[in-house]
Amino acid sequence: MSSLAVPKAEPMSGSTPGTVHGRPPLRRRIALIPTVTLLLGAVYCLLPVAWVVIAATKSGGELFSTFTFLPGSGFAENLRDLSAYRDGVYWAWVGNSALYAGLGALLSACVSAFSGYALATYRFRGREAIFSVLLAGVLMPPVILAIPQYLLLAKADLTDSFLGVLLPQVLSPYGVYLARIYAAAAVPADVVEAGRMDGASEWRIFTRIALPMMVPGMVTVFLFQFVAIWNNFLLPYIMLSDDEKFPITLGLYTLLEQGANTPALYTLVITGAFLAVLPLIALFLVIQRFWSLDLLSGAVKS
Repeated sequence: MSSLAVPKAEPMSGSTPGTVHGRPPLRRRIALIPTVTLLLGAVYCLLPVAWVVIAATKSGGELFSTFTFLPGSGFAENLRDLSAYRDGVYWAWVGNSALYAGLGALLSACVSAFSGYALATYRFRGREAIFSVLLAGVLMPPVILAIPQYLLLAKADLTDSFLGVLLPQVLSPYGVYLARIYAAAAVPADVVEAGRMDGASEWRIFTRIALPMMVPGMVTVFLFQFVAIWNNFLLPYIMLSDDEKFPITLGLYTLLEQGANTPALYTLVITGAFLAVLPLIALFLVIQRFWSLDLLSGAVKS
């Protein structure tokens, strides 16, 4: 039998295989949608940050008279004026925020580690009910809890004090939830049972075996709590009346209110807001390096 050779269809000139009339395939075009969406979201989030960075370099006269994204020449002067304002009260606010956020995040990470490990390891009556209450606490907006916390601490005569701002931040429902999930995944039950069979106490098992395995998760809890406390405004606003105890968020708010009558203070507020972001960026970079090292060491051990 004879067979007829069917010539292969040649691609049209100006097009490549897998495309229609020179256009990319539909699947590739659809795949670009998430990328474009993420880029738009990144621009939306980073545009205010870029404005703050550029505005912090402008003097009071340049702030309202030059192009928005044109850098100025007054950053050094703004920094000197901010440091001299009320004998350096801004740096006292920074120190207060570092105390609230650093100590509060550290205590919160410790409490979360204890609670999450207990909920993940031990079997006792009411465990799931407690965990359900914690989940409800995760869904509860902090605004709703601010007034009850103020009333409780007012009964204990702890308002207008450092403890009044610090104590409500120690217990984090989300931190406990995250610690429980991480402990259940990172601490094998066989390792805990082996420690008990060797005669180790529960405290020794937790501190020497479980806690080192939970460190990456607790670092995450610390970071989340540090950022949340550093940026917290409502709780200090209702708890504190002495401006020397203000965190940086509340201090900048008072400066902004005074700026309505004294426009020269706007440059101080903008410069202070720019400086307030730098510790968070530095902390994130340091902890990101820790995560990378931890993942690398885990891959080597495995």
